[in-house]
Amino acid sequence: MESNFTFLESNFPVLAQIGATAEEYLYSDPNSCLIKLGLLGETIVNLMMQFDGIQPPSYDNTHANRIKLLKGQGLLPREIDDILYSLRMARNKAVHANYDSLEQCKVLMGMAHELSIWFMQTYGDWQYSPQRFVLPLEKSQARVDYEAILREKEARIEELTKLAEQAKVAQTMTIEERTSRGSRAAQQLQLSEAQTRYIIDEQLRKVGWEADTVHLRYSKGTRPQKGRNLAIAEWPTRNSSGKSGYADYALFVGLQMVGFIEAKRQYTDIPSVIDNQCKEYAQSVSEEHAAYQVGSWSKYKVPFVFATNGRKYLKQLETKSGIWFLDVRKQSNISKALQGWMSPEGIMELLNRDTDTADQALGATPYDLLRDPDGLNLREYQIEAIEAAEQAIINGQDKVLLSMATGTGKTRTILGMLYRFLKSSRFQRILFLVDRTSLGEQAQDVFKEVKIEELMTLDNIYNIKELSDKDIDRETKVHVATVQSLVKRVLYNEGETIPAVSDYDLVIVDEAHRGYILDKEMSDDELLYRNQEDYISKYSAVIDYFNAVKIGLTATPAIQTTQIFGQPVFNYTYRRAVVEGYLVDHDAPHTIVTKLSKEGITYQKGEVVPIYDPVTGEITNSGELDDELKFDVEKFNRQVITENFNRTVLMEIAQDINPEGDAKTLIFAVDDSHADVIVKLLKEIYEPYGVDNDAVMKITGSIGVGNPKKVQEAIKRFKNERHPNIVVTVDLLTTGIDVPKITTLVFMRRVKSRILFEQMMGRATRLCPEIGKTHFEIYDPVGVYESLEDVNTMKQVVIQPSTSFDDLLDGLETLPTEKQLQNQIDLIVAKMQRKKRNMTKDAMAHFRDIAQGDTPDQFIDRVKHMPVEEAKAYVLNYRKVFDILNEGGRGKPRAVVISDKEDELVSHERGYGKGLKPKDYLDEFKAFITNNMNKIAALQVVCTKPSDLTRESLKSLRLELDREGFTEQQLNTAWKQLSNEDITADIISFIRKEALGSALVSRAERTKHAIAKLKEKHSFNKMELDWLGRIETVLLHEPILDRDLFNTGAFKNQGGYNRINKVFRDKLDTIITDINQYLFEDGGQSA
Repeated sequence: MESNFTFLESNFPVLAQIGATAEEYLYSDPNSCLIKLGLLGETIVNLMMQFDGIQPPSYDNTHANRIKLLKGQGLLPREIDDILYSLRMARNKAVHANYDSLEQCKVLMGMAHELSIWFMQTYGDWQYSPQRFVLPLEKSQARVDYEAILREKEARIEELTKLAEQAKVAQTMTIEERTSRGSRAAQQLQLSEAQTRYIIDEQLRKVGWEADTVHLRYSKGTRPQKGRNLAIAEWPTRNSSGKSGYADYALFVGLQMVGFIEAKRQYTDIPSVIDNQCKEYAQSVSEEHAAYQVGSWSKYKVPFVFATNGRKYLKQLETKSGIWFLDVRKQSNISKALQGWMSPEGIMELLNRDTDTADQALGATPYDLLRDPDGLNLREYQIEAIEAAEQAIINGQDKVLLSMATGTGKTRTILGMLYRFLKSSRFQRILFLVDRTSLGEQAQDVFKEVKIEELMTLDNIYNIKELSDKDIDRETKVHVATVQSLVKRVLYNEGETIPAVSDYDLVIVDEAHRGYILDKEMSDDELLYRNQEDYISKYSAVIDYFNAVKIGLTATPAIQTTQIFGQPVFNYTYRRAVVEGYLVDHDAPHTIVTKLSKEGITYQKGEVVPIYDPVTGEITNSGELDDELKFDVEKFNRQVITENFNRTVLMEIAQDINPEGDAKTLIFAVDDSHADVIVKLLKEIYEPYGVDNDAVMKITGSIGVGNPKKVQEAIKRFKNERHPNIVVTVDLLTTGIDVPKITTLVFMRRVKSRILFEQMMGRATRLCPEIGKTHFEIYDPVGVYESLEDVNTMKQVVIQPSTSFDDLLDGLETLPTEKQLQNQIDLIVAKMQRKKRNMTKDAMAHFRDIAQGDTPDQFIDRVKHMPVEEAKAYVLNYRKVFDILNEGGRGKPRAVVISDKEDELVSHERGYGKGLKPKDYLDEFKAFITNNMNKIAALQVVCTKPSDLTRESLKSLRLELDREGFTEQQLNTAWKQLSNEDITADIISFIRKEALGSALVSRAERTKHAIAKLKEKHSFNKMELDWLGRIETVLLHEPILDRDLFNTGAFKNQGGYNRINKVFRDKLDTIITDINQYLFEDGGQSA
């Protein structure tokens, strides 16, 4: 009989030999058969890495880790990964425990045959049409000296393996083409029901079930036992009319029957199996097995049913993939696809969960504890966010998004949610997912430090697993983990256990906007992903994996955020937070213009230019330039090193920054080497003043030779200690780091991503009364504001055939229509097609290093298949690869020009808008007030009867002014610049000045006048005078007084309006009216 693996002989002779040898061992030596089948899988993996040019792991080069690498490249479809896992585990057991099983060999041999067909179609002959697998005959039936044949085959395998290892395999297609072909070939797998069950056995064992379709069968005497979690195969059923059948698996936790599973061949429509066989079996528990029932629900005697064909869930093949699940206890429940299996513990938790009662308990739980000033002391908007999330969940939403501005206390809000959800038993185990270790550590600190109930913290009340804990137990209530750790545990796991989809019933994702990495340097953890698209895909896969409610919190929702979580159910904006006094505003940015930034750095034709080679570190002179060479400010410190520009800018900024003061400064550099330059220059600038050397510091991922502990220590020093006072970073401190003392941001780099820019701005928005922080300053010497203007206002780029990559890429950032963008992308791709032909081996290696493993062909293929906006973002993210193509294939990073051209300060002004000076800004404000006096009701009230103004209507007015670009902070700065008067007035004073000609009076002066006049007009006792002192203090921060104010904050904690009204002998309303009237006695015509 011919071997089932003969078809591999012409393309992959070593595989043909291994497969044939496994067949020879099938009956005579099942242990050796298992070993050879495992070897077949390992050899296929090794050949895949050769064919696709993937380097083996530099550390711990095992079969399992090579599989992880292929999975990371997207080259192993789930179906193939399952087969490889089964072959690998059986081989390990055979080698290390001398295990053998003829039945297992028969199943695995058929699976190895399917694997070989897939490999042939993916890496050999795509047109190959497979022959049906035929189980080999026992050799005892033929009189042949097969032992000699086996010895010969073993020797041949060894010979062919060495040849395969030595062979230089040319890469014939891109990773994307290979992935596509592999996926299509995997769709054609023809696994039998027995093979499908074998894979399902493996999957069930990984999450804690004892499963073995061959041995743990009802017909072989297997029955439920205390202390064991059994998946018993072929469980008999009989309905009330006497019809009998067999469920593929019955799930038992101890003696409790908790579910049935139906396993079908691929291409079966899974939901229809749930609706028919599964439901029928759930009604058909026989009388002799009634003792195993955990309850009955209408006609059903088993609570949960599952159906699967072993195929990974794919949205595109929704009804023919995944593990479909139905909770039959409630008639309105519908079946849904899961990403994996529930564990025994998870099923029992689900069985005992009473969501309706928990929802009622949650809805009935008052929020008073969250407002407790000795506990969480949450603000009203934080409670509103929690209420919105809870209501959405009670209404049946399983994905919820909350949008809250950076610095408004998302972590405390999360803490309040966690406590309420656990207290009401709405959720049993919560995963708190972060994308950076530092964010997780901050959250852990809050969980340990903030008192919630009876002076106890969350970790005093509940069992919390931290970042360092990989495993959870039944007592775990909260688990803090990073996205990266879950990617490794869920998607790249080659171990014998895997997280179950039931491990958590709530997943809370902090900084859920992730996807802004267009401008970021990739960290080691982010190298788990090939590119941004791959990051988002794996990020989504981890979040979707668990059968849980998901809540995302972000300050900057991106399109991918809403694709995962939906539109926000609650939105608390930065502007609203500023208006309500919970964040500080930024002043008009400082625009610093130097001679070089204004004119650019230009080298004339014939000049010789010093060139820095990043590979060798050498500086050499170029030949005479054939043409003019010019760099604008965006290219400073990227393509041209200009120390004089940096020095000129920093010398100007240094005049406004005190490195020995309490206020801190954060500077954003282009890259790590640029950060070094900035630190060096600042230390030189401050040296004559005797400033401590530790006052200026770089904090990037490279410090301490990349040691994460050293990085975290530096961040903590920046937050808690006097020094460093000025920190230079690239991306490490752009998100989620809380240092309230930051009062100055300096942008020494252009940023193209709105999300990243807003995250950077968020580093300085937090309140810090400790140092008297009222606002923060922005220094913008590179025109970052200008670069983030609406692209529709920019000029269109004219395309010429000779246009360089730089011009094409610059144009990509400015073209306004999708059609124009697509045309630009086509031009870039066409130019790449021409340039790639001249690439040397070194150039190719460097290209792949920068492009996360992609060759130019793979890069082009990826771009061609992306939507226009996605392709634009992707190309700009990998802008450096075009430098290599521009180099004519030499394979080096673009040589960087070193400029020694002198620079000087041209101007240092405030940016109030395009070309606006302080007077222009104030004139525009006056025009807006005049033109809208009869359109905005609150404006009329401010000008005619300000004492009637409510805090809510004033908040609405301030937000309207904000939208028009008029903020209290910038109006004050413009007024000071124009008049040289040091007055800090509020928005009401500015409106009344422009509309009525009132005197501009500071809030402190106005408050002092109002309280003094009130005391003059009334007679107060000591208790009343003490309360007037408190009211005066509040008025320094609140522009007007109304009833509602007395039911918030410190007033509320003292009994609120009713209590204070009693103190004033029921005359508090009169006091409020009088104060508001006296506050606005400012000489206005209609006051």
